[in-house]
Amino acid sequence: VITISKRMKLSSAFTLLAISGSAAAFAPSAFSGQTRTALFGANPPAFPTGGPPAAPAAPAAPAAPAGGANQNPFGAAKSLEYTGGDDPNHKVIKLSSALQEADTERRKAREAAEARERAAEIRREERQRKIAYMQDMPDSQPAGTVEEFMFKEGVQGELDKLDRELVGLVPVKKRVKEIAALLVLDKMRRKLGFETSVPSLHMSFTGAPGTGKTTVAVRMGQILAKMGYSRRGHVVLATRDDLVGQYVGHTAPKTKEMIKKAMGGVLLVDEAYYLYNAANDRDYGQESIEILLNVMENNADDLVVAVAGYKDRMDKFFSYIPGMMSRIGNHIDFPNYDADELVKIAEVMAGQLEYDIDPAAYVVFKSYIEKRMTLPYFSNARTVRNAMDRARMNSAIRTFDKFAIRGENGGVCTVDDLKRITAEDFQILLDDIVNADHGKRIFS
Repeated sequence: VITISKRMKLSSAFTLLAISGSAAAFAPSAFSGQTRTALFGANPPAFPTGGPPAAPAAPAAPAAPAGGANQNPFGAAKSLEYTGGDDPNHKVIKLSSALQEADTERRKAREAAEARERAAEIRREERQRKIAYMQDMPDSQPAGTVEEFMFKEGVQGELDKLDRELVGLVPVKKRVKEIAALLVLDKMRRKLGFETSVPSLHMSFTGAPGTGKTTVAVRMGQILAKMGYSRRGHVVLATRDDLVGQYVGHTAPKTKEMIKKAMGGVLLVDEAYYLYNAANDRDYGQESIEILLNVMENNADDLVVAVAGYKDRMDKFFSYIPGMMSRIGNHIDFPNYDADELVKIAEVMAGQLEYDIDPAAYVVFKSYIEKRMTLPYFSNARTVRNAMDRARMNSAIRTFDKFAIRGENGGVCTVDDLKRITAEDFQILLDDIVNADHGKRIFS
């Protein structure tokens, strides 16, 4: 019993020694100003004779660094500390540079504000001078004559040319002259210093084919150029194929390209109602219309947009696109020509080509026109142009047969023979539509 008790006491003593040794092993100890760990310190505890075998000795502690307390405890490898200048994204901003940039920005903002204030002051002074000038100017101040401006700017010449080249269409010519009068008087007011603004010059031409819509558009472009309301005065004719693409992303470039060509002049969109397809919400024409509306609103001083087509279809088109209707200030309706006007158009065409129509030929031609007006595909002046082309061909065949085939007058023809269009030449056209079968009639 005594032996067992001694052994228990001895075992308890060993346990206490082991616990104290373990605590000492992990306790920090001073080593040249640094901390390290040792399993049992410098000397492991001694066990009594006859006790359990001693625990294995702890590994030797690392040697003290030669450089002192500031050495890297992880060895001689390169430190991960930032050395500066190696990071390409790093930007060192000096305080002086930041202050200088802030001063520059404040100076620019101050100069811009001063410039705006000076500009506003200049406008106010000009406004005051203009008010004083207008108040002091008597109502009897001469402003020049309208005729002087009409001839000086060349507007009267364009109107005279329109009268010569465009037969009939009295309402159209009247409307064109009204627009020209507005532009002339607006320029006279501007010369005296009155407030002016560019009127809405976008136009709508409605009427059947061949009624002179393109001709009027060309004349209007030239009038606007001579009055200073258009840089170039040219006319660019466009249809749906020129404005609308075939796939996504194709319409906008095509429309903008046509607008670019027409800038400084007139963009005439013929049969504009084909741009909108009410039966297809995904039709690309809607995108072209939106671009045109934007240009008509924001570039009205550099581009005149004219839309043309049949009146009933154009009215329906405007009902679908009210924004287009509201942006157009000049609606001109082109009526159909009557037979006498079409005969006059034929005379004008012959004179331009230096042909002489016999007096008897006019009677036959009028009969042809009256018959042709009752048939399908009649196109007013275009039908007359086609008839004149066929009459010239018949005249050439007749002259060639007379002098080249039959050898009359020794084969020598005169100037009159080369210029004449006879009743015989028009009679062939009349016979084609009167005597032939209805299904075989030639619609020239």
